[in-house]
Amino acid sequence: MEFDLKDINNSKKTGFAALIGRPNVGKSTLMNQLIGMKIAITSSKPQTTRNRIQTVYTGDKGQIVFLDTPGIHKAKNKLGDYMVSVAEHTLKDVDVVLWLVEPSTFIGAGERHIVEQLQKVKVPVILVINKIDTVKKEELLLYIDTYRKIFDFDEIIPVSALKGEGKDELLELIFKYLPVGPMFYDEDTITDQPERQIVAELIREQALRLLSEEVPHGIAVAIDAMKETPRIVNIDATIVCERDTHKGIIIGKQGAMLKKIGTNARKEIENLLDCKVNLKLWVKVKKDWRDSDFLIKNFGYDKDVEGTLND
Repeated sequence: MEFDLKDINNSKKTGFAALIGRPNVGKSTLMNQLIGMKIAITSSKPQTTRNRIQTVYTGDKGQIVFLDTPGIHKAKNKLGDYMVSVAEHTLKDVDVVLWLVEPSTFIGAGERHIVEQLQKVKVPVILVINKIDTVKKEELLLYIDTYRKIFDFDEIIPVSALKGEGKDELLELIFKYLPVGPMFYDEDTITDQPERQIVAELIREQALRLLSEEVPHGIAVAIDAMKETPRIVNIDATIVCERDTHKGIIIGKQGAMLKKIGTNARKEIENLLDCKVNLKLWVKVKKDWRDSDFLIKNFGYDKDVEGTLND
């Protein structure tokens, strides 16, 4: 079989790019910015992302499948073990790794653990220094030099995920390291996440943003029913927490907090579905569910990590 080299050179590129980093460095914000649509939830609280989230960017040069992973951290329960395992296993199945960090001259134990993981991978690693809108431009070289000393990166690029600075340049760099080949998804595909899962995450996002510090990490959201009619989508969902005191905080005085969570979440879901939504929320207590294999699995977190990466 003969190949026309000109045709091969003109072929589009396609591949997988993993976003890794410590909690709260802006991985989900960056991914949403790159694909131009909100899929992954964001908040100022660490460990917001629990599952590996897969989204798709399709452009003139080809297609990038982004994998947003949970922040790599010291796990304190079985859910934490699962989250870290998802992040570390993702590194094995991608064409390029994007390590997202904040601008800093301090390299802590968490960063050194990530470096140990990166030393095991055999694909290009791009260091993405995020949140450059929070520092002076002249200080960037100092931050770059700090990280350059701990790992031999293929590329280093400063960005602002919040403001979109460096977005186009980062996409160019990713395509540079992807192989030529056919696209994995249709051009209009944005994510492989089930609609129910995205809706559950949008509800959890508002709880994360509105609740006090001790509550958010101990909640999960289950979609009990989701029925579409010609005029409206009716959604019944349950917010699960670990303690009776947390239930009271989530509901709030005369139901005020639960109503606020529901109102904010409904607006986000309507933007996602592009239609009117009737959202009803309940709150249930499942004590210490993050250490229960059965309940973790029931909320969609306890999957065969290595198996899911090949789906």
